[in-house]
Amino acid sequence: MTTSTMARTGKRASIVGMAAAAVVGVLAMPAQASSWSSSITNAGNDFESRRWTDDGGSTSIKFTSCKRSGTQAVNVTLRKDVFGPDPLYSTATFTNCFNSGATSTGNWDDHGSGDYYFVVDYGSNVYAPVSVSSLTVYY
Repeated sequence: MTTSTMARTGKRASIVGMAAAAVVGVLAMPAQASSWSSSITNAGNDFESRRWTDDGGSTSIKFTSCKRSGTQAVNVTLRKDVFGPDPLYSTATFTNCFNSGATSTGNWDDHGSGDYYFVVDYGSNVYAPVSVSSLTVYY
């Protein structure tokens, strides 16, 4: 074998090896749920979050360090953005996040693929907006 033939053979072998490693690496990676994080400042009643596209699966929403005057509770409802009236799913009442540094979590089952958002509602006390230092949506 000539030096150039050996060099080409070595290059081919390393390319095949890297490709095989890449395929194995992709196949070995666990499926990860998507998420996004943000905060809320002085959200009024019926505040709507940003939309996200979900391929299906459960949804979890976490609020950490909530603040508001008045009732120390906030209702969070998952909704699906569709043409026509948006269906609403169960409502989670968050109270623990009003304790110092604590987190409240709401969990929703799979409602199929589509665009989703959540709505903040706190009933009749519409004059006490809520702030949330950190929120994360897992879907």
